[in-house]
Amino acid sequence: MRNELKRLTAQSDVAALMASLEAEDVLAQAIRVQQIPAPTFHEHERANYILSQLGGRDLADVGTDAICNVYARLPGTNPGRPALLVSAHTDTVFAHDTDLTVTDQDGRVYGPGISDNSLGVAAMLALLAAMERARYQPPCDVWFVANSREEGLGDLGGMRAVLERLQGRLGAALVIEGLGLGRVCYGGVAVRRLKLTCRGPGGHSWMQDRPPSAIHELMRLGARLADLTPPEPPRTTFNIGLIEGGTSINTIAAEASLYLDLRSESQEALATLEREVRALVEAAHVDGATFEVTLVGERPGGQLPIDHWLVRGAGLVLEMVGVAPNYNMASTDANAVLAADVPGVTLGITHGGNAHRLDEYLEVAPIARGMRQLVLIALFALQRLAVI
Repeated sequence: MRNELKRLTAQSDVAALMASLEAEDVLAQAIRVQQIPAPTFHEHERANYILSQLGGRDLADVGTDAICNVYARLPGTNPGRPALLVSAHTDTVFAHDTDLTVTDQDGRVYGPGISDNSLGVAAMLALLAAMERARYQPPCDVWFVANSREEGLGDLGGMRAVLERLQGRLGAALVIEGLGLGRVCYGGVAVRRLKLTCRGPGGHSWMQDRPPSAIHELMRLGARLADLTPPEPPRTTFNIGLIEGGTSINTIAAEASLYLDLRSESQEALATLEREVRALVEAAHVDGATFEVTLVGERPGGQLPIDHWLVRGAGLVLEMVGVAPNYNMASTDANAVLAADVPGVTLGITHGGNAHRLDEYLEVAPIARGMRQLVLIALFALQRLAVI
């Protein structure tokens, strides 16, 4: 496989592709994307911008769907072969009115959503543009998709719709995230998301016969949940990410809810943790109050063998560009890809930190290396798909 990659890099069209990559252009595009608000379920403005970047090119099937996925197909010489999917999610965790000001300091660019996943979208567009500038014609079709609904309660809805549309046509997938240069994410961490709701009669806070408060009972339950110890190994985590409820400061709450995110590298460990959660909910019963558990999100687990050609190829490509590969599992759009029996890995473009925070940042210098990685793994995957 190493020799296969060496022969690939020696080809003239590959050299032309590499020569056309400009890290400064990728960063500028990332900032343009980042300046367009795109909370989960509200990605239409960003989708329209991405669509505008595809005009005038020799592409097929350019368009969007009802949930703001943006599609473009670069036709291959043999469209009957399994296609390669290259994707990056467009949504962010930030509200529409978030201040999206970008700052540059000491080789870092700061801004909400700049790396997760504006840079990923920009990298995908840059790969497509480089292929067109070099007049590269792939041996099989390449689908470039900027998909919605990856974050939070989006529940991978965008990627699920993509896979339904392209069912039976894909042979492999590359999922691009802005951060994590060096990682080869070959497995999807299983996720279950629960909404725990407490309800009671409510009332005035100064009443002599106080009914149970939904907020008080939910807080007691939350404290017991926080004391849970997830099984490890395999790595298993939980997080109370949202709490809502109540009417006013002097009203005994009639309803309150919390949202619980459960994750594990193992479906069995995840099921064990969920059973513990549900047992605590059952034990939280008090007269006058009720509890309800609602499943609000589920990401399937799954993984490729560590010796799969796509995993090995991604690792060797990273070594070729001077980056030590880090093989791991995470929760990304690749969860849905793997659940659909399509080989897929998630790759990063640069280093950075503080994802999902207002001071999120990326490092500028590694972008060039991250783009070389992306080009090489895409061309390697296409070469493999042409003969599988």
